[in-house]
Amino acid sequence: MSDGTAAAGLETCVRELAHAAIARHGKSVSLAAKLLPPDICDQAVVLYAYCRRADDAIDSAPDRELGARIAGLRRELDAVYAGRHLDDPIAAGFQLLVHARAIPRVYADELLAGLESDALGARYDSHRELLHHCYRVSGTVALMMCHVMGVRDDRALLHAAHLGIAMQLTIVCRDVFEDWERGRLYLPCDLLAAHDAGWLDSALGSPFPTSAVPAIARAIAALLDRADLYYVSGDACAGYLSARCALAVRTARLIHSEIGSAIRKRGCDPRAARTGVPAGIKLLLAARAGASMLGARTAQASSSEAAVPRTAITDVHSALHVVPTTRH
Repeated sequence: MSDGTAAAGLETCVRELAHAAIARHGKSVSLAAKLLPPDICDQAVVLYAYCRRADDAIDSAPDRELGARIAGLRRELDAVYAGRHLDDPIAAGFQLLVHARAIPRVYADELLAGLESDALGARYDSHRELLHHCYRVSGTVALMMCHVMGVRDDRALLHAAHLGIAMQLTIVCRDVFEDWERGRLYLPCDLLAAHDAGWLDSALGSPFPTSAVPAIARAIAALLDRADLYYVSGDACAGYLSARCALAVRTARLIHSEIGSAIRKRGCDPRAARTGVPAGIKLLLAARAGASMLGARTAQASSSEAAVPRTAITDVHSALHVVPTTRH
């Protein structure tokens, strides 16, 4: 078998595995992915599959195996960027993507660091620490997607990171009760203290304290307000994307912010059933995304395979600030 034939076979296998992964696990993003141009969709789902695989590998590890799992993923990432042979098809597919789209390693390193701290049960004393976590596990994925989508204007990067942060803040608000049952609490201590629930951190591991529900609901509402600021900044990213990529990103944004709206409608009660967006509503939101883009300025689709951002965000703390949303 020639190298070309082997590579084509690998790419076919990776595409099938990646599309299966996003269909099974990525209910909030699978529709948006389908709106991308076909070649970009294939690359986006490979990125999703790699991130999901890393998350599952760390999240499912028994405590005694966690260190080894993380070390193995870091060695694998070394091989990805060194161009060495990889047996796992998802890792091999990610390797092809990394080199085709010049994805900076700093983003993948930050992602793994975020997943590791998550598995170790990190707690967040302040809003800033939570925002850093959201940047690591979601903002970095948005930045890698800028490379997949062929973004040519580096001014898009900060807005993309903010969109990822906004989406993760929404997920934090959605999963408060579920996370508590798993021994995790993402609501930052300073936010809880501001709403008379500063003691909640010390109660982690015990049954969910129903007496704290009103205070937790107020904290969730405040965090959703913070997410809205990042959504507004993230919206500016569309102006740097081709029309179809902008449509997909706008759809994903509306689906996630709809989760936030549903949380508010139930009074931000963390005990309510986990909030999802029905398929019909997702289609309506996709239509709304298309309508909102009529007449909007988008970037021209790139004709060059090599069109990618020229810089990478390496100063994480500066990326946590909400920035003006107007394009200069």
